[in-house]
Order: sequence, then C-alpha cells, then structure tokens
Amino acid sequence: MKNRKKYSPVKPLNWVSFIAILFTIGLGSCEKFIRIEPPIDQIVRANVFSDDAAAISAIRGIYSAMISEGFANGALSSATYLLALSADEMKTTETKFQPPFYSNSLLAGTENVYTIFWKQPYTYIYYANAILEGMAASTGMTAANKLQLEGEAKFVRAFCHFYLVNLFGDVPLVQTTDYQQNRTISRTPAQQVYQQIIADLLDAKEKLAGDYSISNTERIRPNKAVATALLARVYLYTDDWANAETQASAVIGNSNYRLLDDLNQVFLKNSEESIWQLMTVTSSSINTYEGNIFIPVSNNWSRYVTSELLTAFEANDKRREHWIGTYTSTDGTNTITYYPFKYKISSGTTITEYSMVMRLAEQYLIRAEARAQQNKVTGANSAETDVNTIRGRAGLNPTVANTKAAMLLAIEQERRVELFTEWGHRWLDLKRTNRANAVLGALSYKNWQSTDVLFPINTTEMDNNPNLTQNPGY
Repeated sequence: MKNRKKYSPVKPLNWVSFIAILFTIGLGSCEKFIRIEPPIDQIVRANVFSDDAAAISAIRGIYSAMISEGFANGALSSATYLLALSADEMKTTETKFQPPFYSNSLLAGTENVYTIFWKQPYTYIYYANAILEGMAASTGMTAANKLQLEGEAKFVRAFCHFYLVNLFGDVPLVQTTDYQQNRTISRTPAQQVYQQIIADLLDAKEKLAGDYSISNTERIRPNKAVATALLARVYLYTDDWANAETQASAVIGNSNYRLLDDLNQVFLKNSEESIWQLMTVTSSSINTYEGNIFIPVSNNWSRYVTSELLTAFEANDKRREHWIGTYTSTDGTNTITYYPFKYKISSGTTITEYSMVMRLAEQYLIRAEARAQQNKVTGANSAETDVNTIRGRAGLNPTVANTKAAMLLAIEQERRVELFTEWGHRWLDLKRTNRANAVLGALSYKNWQSTDVLFPINTTEMDNNPNLTQNPGY
C-alpha cells in the first residue's frame, strides 16, 4: 500500500494534534468562536475535556474550520460556487473552474473534488467523532453541556455525511477515530448512510437547546430547530413525505423564525429567516465570502449568472429585482453582467452579514413538495398554500398548478429562483428528482453524460484504500 500523504477519512490524528488544529484555527480568527485554553502541551487525551470550556472551544473550532476552508465558506472553492457551476446557475471564464465543473468534465484526479467535497467533510466528521469520544471519557463536564455538545457533534457528522452521500453516492460511513477500523473502510450503501444521518439528527434534536442562548442569541451554533430543519430535508430526499412534512411544520411553527417581507434583509446576520448561519472568522474586511466573490469590483468580471437562470424569473419577481445585481463595465465596451446579489457587501469592516446555511423559505418548499407527493395539492394545508406563501413574498400571483405533476414542477421552479447559489440546492434537486439528464443534457456547453450526476472518487484515495471502488463513467 502506498504511503498516505493526504488526509482521508482513515488518516489518524492524535488528540494533541486535534486540539492544536482547532485552537490554532480559532485563536487566529475570532474570539467569539475560541477562547484561550491551557497550553497545547498540557492537553492530552486524559484531560482534553476535563471541563466544559475545553469541549466548547473544540466544537466552536469545527465551525471556525468550516468557514475558514473551502467547503462551507462560500468562496471560490466552495459548495455554493462550484455546485452552482455544475448546475445551470453560474458561468465563469476562470480556467481553474472551467471546464471541470462548468462543463461537467471532472476527472478522478480533479483536485477540488477531492479537497473540497471529500477531504474537508471527512475532516469535520473526524473532529466530531473525536469530540464525541472525548466527552464519553470525560468526568469533568456538566451534564447539560455534554448533552448540548453531543447534539452539535452529531449534527455536524450528519450534515457532512449528507453532502458526501449526495455528491458521491455510496460513501464510507465514518463513526470513529479508530485508524485500524477506518483505513480499509468500504463504501457504505447510501440507504445505510441515510439511516445513520437520520439517527444522528433525531438524537441531536433531543439533546440540543431550543433557542440560541448557547451562542449569545447569535444563530451561529446548531440548536433543536437546526437539526429539525436538516431532518426535514433528509426525509424529503429519502421520499419519507409524511415525516418531511411533520419536521418542516415544526420549524415553520417555531416563533423564532419568520419570512421577511424585505428581501434585502434576509441575509443579514441573525435575520429572523435564518435558521443556521456561519460567521466569517478572518482579520480581513470580508463580511461573507459569497459577497466577496460574487459582487463585481473590476471590469471584465468573470463570474455571472447563466441566461437560463436569468430567464427563469417571472415578470415582476422581487427576487429578480433584489437578488440579481447588474454591473455595466467601464472599459468602453459597456458590457452588462448579471451576478448573484443576495449578499450586498463585497468588503467592509462593519460586519452586517453572515453566511446563510439554512433558512426558513426552504422549509416551506420542503413541506410543499412533501404535501404534493401525498396528494395534498390544493386547498387548506396543501402544497398550494405553501407555494403561494413563497410566491406572495416575491410579489407574484398565486400558482395556477392544480394537479400533482404540475405542482411538483411549480415547486421545482420556486426552489430554483428562491434558493439559487445557496449550498448547491439546484444541483442536488436536479439529481434527486431525476431531472438532471433532461435539464442539463439539453445545454450544449455541458457536454452532459448521465454518469455526471455523481462526482468521482479521487485516485489517491483508491490507491490508499483498495476497498474503495470508482463511480461509473470515470
């Protein structure tokens, strides 16, 4: 077997290394996430979680790592941007990302597939497992904090496994830091991965706090509603319509959340529509990486929305007005560029926006789809009422869909124009509804093949672990 040179789900980290990584990330970024704890050389497995403060710092370190690295931070190498390129939302002339993502021509050696979508999620899973194991051995933590942090760690593990299974299909299900157990782990059937995701979320839902008091009222750490919202999504993805409706209804009925009439306020930090956000931890003047990479700051801007997305908006849709920006070049060509404008600040020292991970509008659309699938198409407590809630906020007339088939297409449309350039929703929607071939296959610039719905397993991973197999088409 080849010597392992890169991190994978099977590479071991000792406890001192684990805590050192999290403290280093946190101490160099933001005081709100990480507090200064004892010197690293004093932290060993026996007393890593000798008290609540060390364990809280460790879990905060995961969120700091997520927003500091590509997968979750909304920058150029992120799920938000790269999956928007993979779908039909974004175009770019940057050679780093075109053609691999934009034209769906990924290879088993494409670095960003491995680094962003495989390595980083498994790193966070490893951290979460390390925290769970450390707390299990701890005798110095309070019972209340043990429950909260166990819930957060299981939520993080579920969240990362969700993206892994949707991007790669069958993936290793990693639930321990044991190197001997993990180093030759095989791909676990997707159904079994989903079962564990659901189990983790159900457990997290029971253990997590009901509000945001754990993070000083800021919506930057998972609580009960965050776990419930992801559970609703997972039930939708696994065709468990009744449970998807139930979980989404629980979030919609929670008085901590409401749809905002002013679309310009949706992506502000701690907005009432946000369920879970990540706060940028950097010494630079960046509010969010999404705003930083999408808002033009120079001529010949190379990141813009596709004509397919632009024309998907109906006339008078407020989302087109407020969430799509227009930039006219000043180089004499008067080129007009359209770009995502959900985040309004490219840079600035006053922090007014946080990166949105989950928000209330998605829950209405989850419930609408779950209701439609149960033939609750029109009338009271139906898909129609939920779709019209979203359309009404956007300034549009009620939907005319009155059959199950028509309503499902109407919901697909609303998800497209509501959730664009947010965490790959469009890419995942086309895949899970088996619409990718019809939609992406019709675009000449995509060079689409049906096997493109799954990303390739990295060559290095397969060399290191002979029990891993490649996805078809690579």
